[in-house]
Amino acid sequence: MQYTLKKSLGQHFLKDEGICRNIVKAVEEMQPQQLLEVGPGGGAITKYLLQLEGVSFKAVEVDTEKVEWLLHTYPQLKDKIIHQSFLDAAPPFEGAFHIVGNFPYNISSQILFHILEWKEQVPVVTGMFQKEVAQRIAAKEGSRVYGILSVLVQAFYKVEYLFDVHENCFNPPPKVKSGVIRLTKSIDIPAMRSEADFFKLVKTAFNQRRKMLRNGVRALFDESTLTDELFTKRAEQLTVEQFAALTFQMK
Repeated sequence: MQYTLKKSLGQHFLKDEGICRNIVKAVEEMQPQQLLEVGPGGGAITKYLLQLEGVSFKAVEVDTEKVEWLLHTYPQLKDKIIHQSFLDAAPPFEGAFHIVGNFPYNISSQILFHILEWKEQVPVVTGMFQKEVAQRIAAKEGSRVYGILSVLVQAFYKVEYLFDVHENCFNPPPKVKSGVIRLTKSIDIPAMRSEADFFKLVKTAFNQRRKMLRNGVRALFDESTLTDELFTKRAEQLTVEQFAALTFQMK
C-alpha cells in the first residue's frame, strides 16, 4: 500500500530517522501523559510516539489517504486517529495534553493560533516549522522578525529553539530550512485587561509595524494617552509585558 504527497496540504514527509528520534526525545523529556500529534502524514514520528510507555496517544489527520495508510501500517492506531483538519478540531482529551507535530508550513501560523485557544489544556508544544517561522516565534523585541506571532505566543509560553533541520531530511525536500521549537506554558503570564484586548492591540500595532506606534493604534486610545513617550516607539520595540500593560489604558 502506497500513499501520495499532496502539495495542496503542504506535505513534506520526514525521512531522517535521527531527526525523528530527536523530536520524540524532546517530547519524552517533558513526560506527557496525554499526547496529540498534528498531521502524522506517513507516520515518521508516529511510529516512535506509539512506543512511549504510559502515554495516551491520539493523532489528527485531514488527508483520507494518509488515515487509511496509517491504519493499515500501524494497526495499533485504531480508534486513535481523528480524521479532520486540526483547525476545526475540538480538544481530544479531558485535562492537560501535549502537542507534537511536523506542522504543515502553509497553515503553521493558524495552527499556533488554534493552540493558543486551547492553552489552558496544553502545557507543552514540540513542533517543526519552517525555520523562518520558528525564528519569528522565538524572536525578542528589537529584532526585525519580531511580530504578532512572537508576542502572542510569548505572552503565554516560554519558547526554546531546539535544533535546525536540513531540507534533505524530507521527501520531497522543501525549498526552505526547518527548525524544531518547544513551547512550555509560562508560570508568569503578564497582567492584561483581557486577552481579547491584548490580541486586538498586538495585531493592530503590527499592521503598521514601520510606523510610530501612535499612528498605528490611534483608534484604540484617547488622545491624552497617546502623548506618552511609549507611543513614539515602533511596535517591534515593545516587550510582551509593555503590550500587556497598555491594554489597561485602551478605550
